[in-house]
Amino acid sequence: MSNLKFVLWNMEWMNDLFAKDDRSAQFLPDGEKTTHSSATAKQRRDDLSGVLRELDPDLVVIVEGPSRQEELQLFFDNIGQGKWIADLQPSPGQTQNIGIAVRVDTGKFKNPALQRIETKDDFRFNPFLLDTDNDEIKEQHRFERRPLYVEIIPEHGAPFRVLGLHLKSKGLFDAYEWSKWWEMADANRKKILGQATHIHDKFIMPYLTDKETKNLPLIVCGDINDGPGLDACEKRLHGSGIERLMGTIWQPEQCLGNALFDALKPKEQKALDFSSIYTTRYKDPIFNNIYQKDWIDHILYSKSPLKNWVRNAKINRNMPDGKSISEKYKHSSDHYPVSVEVVTG
Repeated sequence: MSNLKFVLWNMEWMNDLFAKDDRSAQFLPDGEKTTHSSATAKQRRDDLSGVLRELDPDLVVIVEGPSRQEELQLFFDNIGQGKWIADLQPSPGQTQNIGIAVRVDTGKFKNPALQRIETKDDFRFNPFLLDTDNDEIKEQHRFERRPLYVEIIPEHGAPFRVLGLHLKSKGLFDAYEWSKWWEMADANRKKILGQATHIHDKFIMPYLTDKETKNLPLIVCGDINDGPGLDACEKRLHGSGIERLMGTIWQPEQCLGNALFDALKPKEQKALDFSSIYTTRYKDPIFNNIYQKDWIDHILYSKSPLKNWVRNAKINRNMPDGKSISEKYKHSSDHYPVSVEVVTG
């Protein structure tokens, strides 16, 4: 049996830290400003690395990783703590990709510690047709960012698999005429709902029932760009992306658990009070730059064959010394790292 600290983190435009892809993997010069923030490349590298050193994870799933595996490896080679193996699922034409890094100098993993299963040519993640709004017309959907699919091989205990996701953003941060704004908001939610439904129907359900995989524990995690409940657009679609991804109440034995929900107090669970859970905080330009808080980063897990194997979920808004991550490492990310303890049987 192994106890592993598993961290999911949207590290926000990691590609900004590196030179152009027409040369070997290298960092931007220290003093150069990054494209998507006011910070320098060194400020962002230092703050991202500082968070990871303090959290001290065994395994990190990275959302908004760079465009190349070599760049992700270069970053983890230079965080100043441990020896890491990094891998990444590239997506054609994308500068935001999903990656993973495993610390291999602690004796907690076999060699190799992970095996990435290529999804570039996996038909389950190809463009697909789906009727998301019950009008009997199928719309074409696609995954802008190919999911990351890996098997993790601990030194002790059973291997498990991870599906890392970054679904379509629903954010609209430019000014539009209101009818156009609502049209685009509806379209983005259709995309999220379509992607989540397709992953559930074509990947998760077969995984949990096929004899080749049903006994391999599974974590599905990432930036889903959706939280529990239905907003105004989702009410018209009669569906929520995260709830569609987790499964249907009519097949409870095949529903995925949600680690952050498990960590709520019993009173909060009973009332479905999610107000204490938020994984990102941002200024909303549509509403006078009011800060909005959303729960969009999720760690889901299969409930069979292992029981209670993903536990102690936490949103790391503060560092171990009690200081706020947004103050101590203000150039790190607009998302908070989510950590869980993974207990392999």
